[in-house]
Amino acid sequence: MAIKTYLEENKKLYEVYVNGFDARGKRIQKRKRGIESLRKAESTEFEFKHELAKLRESNSSTYTWSEWHAECIRRMTLELMPSTVMGYDRQLQIWVHPHWADKEISSFTKSDVYDLIFNKCEAIVSQYTKRNILKMIKRIFQLAVEDGILDRNPCSGVSVRVAEVTQKVLTTQEVEIFLREAKDVNHRFFPVWAIALMTGMRSGEMFALRWTDIDLDSRTISITRQWTSKNGFCPTKTRKSRIVPISEDLLLFLKELRLKHKLEDEFILPRLGEWEHGEQARVTREFCATIGITPVKFHDLRATFITNLLARGESLARVMSIVGHSELKTTNCYLRKAGVDVQGGTDKLGYKLPKEEKARVFSIVGRNNR
Repeated sequence: MAIKTYLEENKKLYEVYVNGFDARGKRIQKRKRGIESLRKAESTEFEFKHELAKLRESNSSTYTWSEWHAECIRRMTLELMPSTVMGYDRQLQIWVHPHWADKEISSFTKSDVYDLIFNKCEAIVSQYTKRNILKMIKRIFQLAVEDGILDRNPCSGVSVRVAEVTQKVLTTQEVEIFLREAKDVNHRFFPVWAIALMTGMRSGEMFALRWTDIDLDSRTISITRQWTSKNGFCPTKTRKSRIVPISEDLLLFLKELRLKHKLEDEFILPRLGEWEHGEQARVTREFCATIGITPVKFHDLRATFITNLLARGESLARVMSIVGHSELKTTNCYLRKAGVDVQGGTDKLGYKLPKEEKARVFSIVGRNNR
């Protein structure tokens, strides 16, 4: 902070310069030149200092969207996987920043959110993408609510309706055909598909599965991590470990697989190029089409495992624990797919369809012939 003098056209003038920080630690500089008297310069300096003091004492409601977005991304890097943070940053930079970058966080309303999603982002054709963008924006604003910057989330009450995706699953008969055909042709993905259908594990969890994770004596699999092309080996999707029980069939399969492996082998399943490059869905779908069954994707094998267990009376809570769902509603949607929640619901109807009866012979005799 300083008051300096200088000459301009042989006239003595004053310059006031004040330097400080706001409540968020952002450097603030204020400067004014051309002041004609020391008294006015001192008065200007006092005003600048007062303004800086107010900024230091105020909360962070002066964040612009771009500033708050940067702060949220910084925080997310401490909690989320790099690929998730990159996805947030990239999508928000593309769709939100061009419209909101310099707008103050505290000034947003529900109308602003609605206008962005349904009007300004008109280039987004997919309703699913719009819903994801809204979800990201809502999370950014929610962090501001939690920090006391906002009283309420302006995304509240705004929603994007999307049609429910009908996930394909294999029937019990199709699973048997699928595994038998894959084994008969010695398909490179056979062991991967077999474990997927017998455990319901996610693709990345199977890729990371080691022999040390298997306990053949207690017949359990410990799932503690996964692998993704962007993050490498990392915690599971829910960041929680879980135990998957090994059935009698799977136990025999794993013992046979162990005999085929070398003692120094770390991983249970083969390192397949298509799998590492995320092409397992295409390989699975193409093989299904070749053998004439429902052309499912790789992730649908997990859905097949879940729906088959639920259809045979396994409890919702137990299935949820086995497959590692963090929310009951996720597992519950598979209950509807399996039809368990409505099974027998029409057995108590008060009416029935007419049964087939033997033909009755009617003798038609004219009244005059009686």
